[in-house]
Amino acid sequence: MRGVGGPLLCISDLLSDVGDEDSGSPQHHAPPTAVAEVSNLPATDLPKLFHENFIELNGALDGADHSWTALKPKLCSALDAANKLVDSTNYRVATLSEKFEELEQIVNRRDSAVTAAESIQGSL
Repeated sequence: MRGVGGPLLCISDLLSDVGDEDSGSPQHHAPPTAVAEVSNLPATDLPKLFHENFIELNGALDGADHSWTALKPKLCSALDAANKLVDSTNYRVATLSEKFEELEQIVNRRDSAVTAAESIQGSL
C-alpha cells in the first residue's frame, strides 16, 4: 500500500519502489557504487560502514524535507552491509559452535580418563 500524500513519503514506499524496479526490468543493472564498495570490504569493516550509513540515513529521515530519497544508494548500501554483517556473524557463530563441540569432546575424554585413572588407583 502506498503512503498517503504522494510517492516516496515513507520507507515502505522506498523499499517497495526498490523492489518494483528490480522485478520490473528483465535486464540486470550494475549495483550502485556504494553497494559495490560494500562487496569488496572485509567483514571487520562492515559494522563501521553500517553504523556510518545508519547515522546518515537517520539524519536524513529526521528532517522535514524529502532529501532522504536521494540517499537511495546509501540505503541499498546499508541494507547490503547489514546483510553481509549478518552472514558474517552467522558464519562466526557456526565456527564458534564447532569449536565448543570440539572442546566439549576434549573435556569428555579428559573426564573419562580421570574416571579410568581413579578406578585403576582404587583397585590397587
